[in-house]
Amino acid sequence: MPQPRALSPAHDASIAIVAGVLLAAWEWSGWDRVIVGWFGDAQGFAWRDAWLTATLLHQGGRMLAWVVLGLLALDAWRPLLAGPPTSERRRWLIVSLACLLLIPALKRLSATSCPWDLREFGGTAAYVPHWMAGIADGGPGHCFPSGHAVAAFGFLPAYFLWREHRPALARAWLAGVCAVGTVFGVTQLARGAHYPSHTLWSAWLCWGVCVVAVRCARLASSVGGERGEPRRRAASRSRA
Repeated sequence: MPQPRALSPAHDASIAIVAGVLLAAWEWSGWDRVIVGWFGDAQGFAWRDAWLTATLLHQGGRMLAWVVLGLLALDAWRPLLAGPPTSERRRWLIVSLACLLLIPALKRLSATSCPWDLREFGGTAAYVPHWMAGIADGGPGHCFPSGHAVAAFGFLPAYFLWREHRPALARAWLAGVCAVGTVFGVTQLARGAHYPSHTLWSAWLCWGVCVVAVRCARLASSVGGERGEPRRRAASRSRA
């Protein structure tokens, strides 16, 4: 039976670096304000309280995330599919929880207000780029990065869990996460809740957490192997 193919952490890190450069270019372009302007005017955002965006895709999206989290938790203790050991499943479940907690925590610390809070859309805030940390914009803040997008991108760790055991399943999961994350991002954009970059940064941060988790797992495995080597040598000598 062929062994699972181990993917290089350097490959994952290179994706994060390239994506980070592209995100920086997007920030420099100023397209955040241009695109959000397509959905709002001085009266606000027509899609803000619409059933499709506010109820189905926002509230319903949250419920979907809880269901997925519950299934992953169940799978971590009572595997639903053959594949990685339960220890791996539990480790990557913890990584998912880290993603799901990190983004809202950063959002709570952010001084950036949502598009619907801007004066040009009927609010009171002035536009201040979110990378200008600590500068108040006159609004309520707490809007960067996108919390709703993490209801999809927070499950990127499952891709890393399955990719060396069932690559086709992992790729399908990755595609699904990206598709749902995009839908959630567009939903919040149309409602005036977030700029496109808020969603992109949420995805990038979740990927970054996974890259760090892979690296930590490899280091732990390497250290464990080095510590166990003297015992294996001693056991070999005693048998001889």
